[in-house]
Amino acid sequence: MPIQQMFTQNIQEKPLMSFIITCFNTSVDMLQACMKSIFDLEMESWEREVIIIDDGSEKPAINHMEEWKDQVIYLRQPNKGVSAARNCGMDMAHGRYIQFVDSDDLLLKESYERCLDLIRNMKPDILLFKMTHKEQDVEMKNGKVEGPIDGSIYMLHNNIGGGVCSYIFKSSLPINLRFTNGTAYAEDEEFTPQLLLRCEQLVATDIKAYYYREHSRSATQLKDEEHVDKRLEDNITVINRLHHLAEALHGTDREALRRRVNQLTMDFLYQIIHSRRNPKETEKAVKRLHAMGLFPLPRKNYTRKYQWFRLAMYTKAGRWLMSYLMP
Repeated sequence: MPIQQMFTQNIQEKPLMSFIITCFNTSVDMLQACMKSIFDLEMESWEREVIIIDDGSEKPAINHMEEWKDQVIYLRQPNKGVSAARNCGMDMAHGRYIQFVDSDDLLLKESYERCLDLIRNMKPDILLFKMTHKEQDVEMKNGKVEGPIDGSIYMLHNNIGGGVCSYIFKSSLPINLRFTNGTAYAEDEEFTPQLLLRCEQLVATDIKAYYYREHSRSATQLKDEEHVDKRLEDNITVINRLHHLAEALHGTDREALRRRVNQLTMDFLYQIIHSRRNPKETEKAVKRLHAMGLFPLPRKNYTRKYQWFRLAMYTKAGRWLMSYLMP
């Protein structure tokens, strides 16, 4: 498939926001709803740059965007995966801030406009907001706001959300940081903690501004053995890379990233137990993590859930019980 590029958006000033949409064979209805959610936002046309990376769809996505095609930057490329598509979008972006939007999801108008107000008024390096899986949660005008705070300090004291779509971040922030090609399921988990390490001014809010639409083709809903195996393998690969990165850091940065690594390791073990329901598979995973220096989980008071899980996983008997009793 040849690369097909269409630069049709006329921008007179540096935009406030670059919305980067990656798509691959997204249904027409979902893609159009995603686009509408962006163009319905109360923004001046020059404030908004919309970049669509079509990652080798069977039919060009631009065919379904007649209403907006003079207002977007569109690139169609051979299928390379979401990581490569997002990297391409970042390289093309001119906005002061970047927002990734998956083509089957939505921005929630009033809630997201509140986030834009925070960006305009506080000018943080990163604004971290909430996603929702429930359609009835779509509108929330106000919410708690925390910060600005150093990104490493925030990560040291909080369980961060891994999904990059719940971050608005300055385009100047990810210097020498890109998504790792070939990581199909855990690319966000590797990217977002490193983004926070680069952040001096983070603002966090509990506003639910992004609607993640779960459906049969969502990555998290693919439950056949091949996809589950790939998801687990990607997760442990990313955890190991972040673990080695943490050991090369110092001070608060090191402890903050260690917390994230420990949280991801706990999540990985939970996924093993939940998907396998086999104590032998759990023991294999524990031995592998031990060889990587990731097990046993360290004695930390991150959250009550972490403390109880660490204790349950510490002994073979506890792990056996978890394999049968975990809901």
